[in-house]
Amino acid sequence: MTLRAIVLVFVALGMASLAAAQFRRFDSPEAHLARPSDYDGKFHYCRAVYRPNPRGDGAGWLTDYPLADIYLSIRLAELTKISVAFEAPERPRHLIVQLTSPELFQCPIIIMQEVGRLYFTTDEAARLRSYLLKGGFLWVDDFWGSYAWDVWESEIRKVFPADEYPIIDVPSTHPILHSAFDLEGVPQIPAAGIWLGSGRTSERGADSAQVHVRGIADRHGRLMVFMTHNTDVSDSWEREGEDPDYFYKFSIDGYRVAINALVYAMTH
Repeated sequence: MTLRAIVLVFVALGMASLAAAQFRRFDSPEAHLARPSDYDGKFHYCRAVYRPNPRGDGAGWLTDYPLADIYLSIRLAELTKISVAFEAPERPRHLIVQLTSPELFQCPIIIMQEVGRLYFTTDEAARLRSYLLKGGFLWVDDFWGSYAWDVWESEIRKVFPADEYPIIDVPSTHPILHSAFDLEGVPQIPAAGIWLGSGRTSERGADSAQVHVRGIADRHGRLMVFMTHNTDVSDSWEREGEDPDYFYKFSIDGYRVAINALVYAMTH
């Protein structure tokens, strides 16, 4: 069965399973803190911890936890051949990873939310740089407006100085947009509550009207850092079961973006 055909089945039938009560149980973050014994050669959604920036913008690193982590892991297992770690049926083993822990280097991909709120210490920046240059991949999502961008850019510059590693606009022809699905770009996906309440997609009005798809590549051209700014892709996973209109308008595309990013990261 082709990946596209599987997606069509998912669109037609997936909503029936999305209201499962167990997915509403908010797992303790401490219970999912990564330990050496967690790694078994399978894929884990690794959510990276960051400390709050006192001048930052956003809610913090736990945004969309744990449903975004759970749903994306399940859909990745359903829609690709990637072997995803599960602790029980329909209970993926998602992890929380500290940037200074050895477990960071066991995660091929780390994901951070609302990075307009982020702050890196010198040690964290050095560890993240080492991780990314060794082949790791960072995806940052769900930060809105010019101020949040400026905070994020100032912090990632502790990791990769601008003169060595420029931030690029990811073109529509880049492999990350075509690794599983052919996409022209990343759509603007608002938080479900904002769209359901107002019908708006731009959460900061004119200041966040345009989605920015940006990245930092290594010296061989491999994308190490993937940035989806002025869009909330992760909310399309977390909130997929709450409203059929939101699901059909945003969640399908949100999963396409995610699967493209993860497949690219796992193969480059």
